[in-house]
Amino acid sequence: MRDVNKINLDDPSVTISRRKILRKKGFINKIYEDWYNLVKENLPLQKGIIVELGSGAGFIKETIPGTITSDVMFLPFVDVVMDGINLPFSTNSIDCLVLIDVFHHISNVNLFFNEAIKTLRKGGRIIMIEPWINRWSFWIFSNLHHEVINISTDGWEFTSSGPLSGANQALPWIVFKRDRRIFEEKYPALRIKEISPLMPFIYLLSGGLKNSLTMPAFSYSFWRKVEQGLFSEEEKGMFGLVVLEKKTR
Repeated sequence: MRDVNKINLDDPSVTISRRKILRKKGFINKIYEDWYNLVKENLPLQKGIIVELGSGAGFIKETIPGTITSDVMFLPFVDVVMDGINLPFSTNSIDCLVLIDVFHHISNVNLFFNEAIKTLRKGGRIIMIEPWINRWSFWIFSNLHHEVINISTDGWEFTSSGPLSGANQALPWIVFKRDRRIFEEKYPALRIKEISPLMPFIYLLSGGLKNSLTMPAFSYSFWRKVEQGLFSEEEKGMFGLVVLEKKTR
């Protein structure tokens, strides 16, 4: 599973292909819609400039119109080519930064946090949906996903092979759970407003962003209810909603 058939994940054509798959597979569309609605529910009251980093194959504008979409590579369906560690925005100008399945690809999150603190207005937020680690998800990510998962690293940085090929799936859990006290001491301007694990197994039924088998879209609500009834999202969630807020004083 880890060689991904030796595809060059950092080639923009791969993301373009994934967008076609995403729009074709109704079941995984439903998952993204749920994620976008979670983001929408957690936006700051002042909904000014909303910027999504690493928009990739996504379609956030259908749920949150006016969002500035971006990526580190040129893609015909994003607004801006930019890096999260060098944002082309003035100080205290952004209301919300959105990262969906992106944070764990940032090889130096300290640079990202510094840039986010500078560009976010007071009360502005960083909203992420990222892989989350527990015994269940660790087994899934270790055996059924190609990306590196390293829970034992002492630091937060890693050597990146590229914007999509480079990753540590454990990074969000490391920063916001294992090293939470370190994060809070290092970045007193940010407070962790919410961490909510979610979706223990429904993503597996989608087949992901591949031309593989998937459940039909009409069955999504049924499987979501099954998931919520049989699994503890807090204990077994494969993903996590993380909401950070820049303090007002």
